[in-house]
Amino acid sequence: MKLGLLYGGKSAEHKVSLQTAKAVIQALDLTKYEVHPIYITEEGEWVRGAQLTSPVENVEQLRLAENGQSVSPTALNTEIFPAEENQSGSGKFDIVFPLLHGPNGEDGTVQGLLELLNIPYVGNGVLSSSAGMDKVMMKNIYAQAGIKQPAYTWYLRRDWEKDAEAAYAEVENKLGYPCFVKPANLGSSVGISKADDRDGLAEAFRVAFEYDRKVIVEEGIDGREVEIAVLGNDDPKCSVVGEIKPEAGFYDYKAKYEDGTTGLIIPADITEEEYQRIQKVAVESFKAIDCSGLVRADFFLKENGEVLMNEINTMPGFTPFSMFPMLWQESGIEYPELIEELVQLGLERFKEKQKIKHTF
Repeated sequence: MKLGLLYGGKSAEHKVSLQTAKAVIQALDLTKYEVHPIYITEEGEWVRGAQLTSPVENVEQLRLAENGQSVSPTALNTEIFPAEENQSGSGKFDIVFPLLHGPNGEDGTVQGLLELLNIPYVGNGVLSSSAGMDKVMMKNIYAQAGIKQPAYTWYLRRDWEKDAEAAYAEVENKLGYPCFVKPANLGSSVGISKADDRDGLAEAFRVAFEYDRKVIVEEGIDGREVEIAVLGNDDPKCSVVGEIKPEAGFYDYKAKYEDGTTGLIIPADITEEEYQRIQKVAVESFKAIDCSGLVRADFFLKENGEVLMNEINTMPGFTPFSMFPMLWQESGIEYPELIEELVQLGLERFKEKQKIKHTF
């Protein structure tokens, strides 16, 4: 089976994508899959590497800019496989696995390209990827669906530049302190700051606007941070629940990907009733934006048992410190088996879409 791995990307989460790609390659059965790496540089250039016959040892091996072949994104099923390298079968991918995090990859752009090229792919489709990436749109949809979540407000850079003090005053009136300021279209805790006063809020806005033209501000919640992994298409299933206990003020980029000091409790110490409640909201959230394949759903669990949706991640990381594979491992699905199931779910969704009529 010809499997294309898309990783890297023109995104502030480029390095995270490389770590994900390394971990997935190390877990893939290279005797079962014909694995072809396609690296997207930080400038947006697509570079094809040689077929992988052994796992990579470090992420630097995945930077193919110097020893790869530049290719066009719109020719994934032609110039990717030159005739001399394609003696044994079809010149097309059986499936593509986008291991991209953040804008220009996790946000529906690459998924739209693959849809137009009619190539099967792993994970969420255009709508769910786009809505899941934009935290404002996601929360608006969840509000409409009646899913409980922390109070929030949002701003465009243009409006902030016109009257920053009015924005700060509105945040103080609506949300108070502490609050969290985030780029609307980014993940991996990049650009996120906790604000405890007006000066901290001003700095948090400045940092967030470096990464997006739109920011979202959320009220601080006094509750436990818990996460659950979801797997499936139309009938999704859930993993056990995990709890995050960061040593720092919150679960930031460094805690997620660099120091490994954050306490990850799997399974979380919760009641069966709390688990059922979290599972129910996770599935509702998955279906509300028509997700497919995989999602990590993040919640706040308050002392009174109330569950508040924080956000979903439509392409969660697969690094050694990542919750998604760890949650499934605790649920009885090992890493290689998890990847295999994701591939099959992608093929299943593609087959389902082929039933749609395109003539009238």
